[in-house]
Amino acid sequence: MRIIIALDIIGGKCVRLTRGDFSTKKIYNEDPLGVAKAIEDNGLKYIHMVDLDGTREKRIINYKILEKICARTRLSVDLGGGIRSDEDIMIAFNSGAAQVTGGSVAVSSPETLLGWLNKYGPDRIILGADSRDRKIVTDGWTESSTTDILDFISDYFSKGIKYVISTDVDRDGMLGGPSLELYTDILKTAKVNLVASGGISSLTNLEMLEAAGCEGAIIGKAVFEGKIKLNELKKLC
Repeated sequence: MRIIIALDIIGGKCVRLTRGDFSTKKIYNEDPLGVAKAIEDNGLKYIHMVDLDGTREKRIINYKILEKICARTRLSVDLGGGIRSDEDIMIAFNSGAAQVTGGSVAVSSPETLLGWLNKYGPDRIILGADSRDRKIVTDGWTESSTTDILDFISDYFSKGIKYVISTDVDRDGMLGGPSLELYTDILKTAKVNLVASGGISSLTNLEMLEAAGCEGAIIGKAVFEGKIKLNELKKLC
């Protein structure tokens, strides 16, 4: 299972939110490139970068940070947050992103996401499937829907989606463990490469997710709070 470190960016700084609430913003580091280098130095290979400014502005904002990380490390970075247009995704890939995650756009403009899937291929386009009570949420988790997450993923899987990142919003930033039952149900529904996100707080959580069949796991707050050390993850890798 791939171990992926989350870098959430606001104002050019590494932050973490709780359950996606911007009022809970906590700045952990003012140098994202330095954090990325520390991740690389510990033998890890993957970053999930979220442009939280982009999420609010509904367009890519922090691509210069993406450029620096991709130019000065060998890390593979997937970018999410605010990618809504063909121009946004071109900027992301031109800035060095290996993959791009489309969440809100998958709800508001399915034809756009499917166009990207056709143009760039299923290895480069990730479906963002974030949910609360198993219903899809969008726009930085501020907008709820009545769309069932299993139906949502199954539909996109039938149209060629290969990678899915799924966050249980109520667990995000809470360090209470991942939504294992949800991920098990997703993998029963669609044979996607599923990346689990939200609530991971221990190495045991990672072992559980791997046993469940997740292709990857995103760790954010647990690393920044020191509950999981980068050198511990290095041993796992």
